[in-house]
Amino acid sequence: MSIESVKAHLKQWNREKDVMEFDASSATVQQAADTIGVIPARIAKTLSFKGEDGTAMLIVAAGDAKIDNKKFRQQFGFKAKMLSPEEVLEQTGHAVGGVCPFGLKNEIDVYLDQSMKRFQTLFPACGSSNSAIELTVDEIYEYSNAKGWIDVCKGWEEEECNEKEAVKSRLS
Repeated sequence: MSIESVKAHLKQWNREKDVMEFDASSATVQQAADTIGVIPARIAKTLSFKGEDGTAMLIVAAGDAKIDNKKFRQQFGFKAKMLSPEEVLEQTGHAVGGVCPFGLKNEIDVYLDQSMKRFQTLFPACGSSNSAIELTVDEIYEYSNAKGWIDVCKGWEEEECNEKEAVKSRLS
């Protein structure tokens, strides 16, 4: 069971008991945000891509970020191609809706997108479509054995500007 592999992985840091399991689905960013009670941007979504050599690679990004194909190509030197749901399960051991960079079935390169750095904590899934854990960006980096921080997403900068403007207008 996928959530069990995540809990076993998190046990290294004594965090397995911090995994939250919900009665409601948290399979999509919006469902997870509604279930947890946070803005969608604070959901750390894990996207699965085919690497140039055909192996899988994961990119963890903020819930409001979208892959920017031009930035992806500049970063990796090839076109972004997502894995099919079957390939995701085969490579990660997690079904779509519960994919996370922890407790993976295979050794997979994990990258973290800059879009997450604006938050102190985020909520990645934990291997099932009704689980999550609250982690700092440093914990996500450490627990996922990430290869590094990258900038391959778009859309979140505009959201960040809108949030700042909303705060400013409330304060004035």
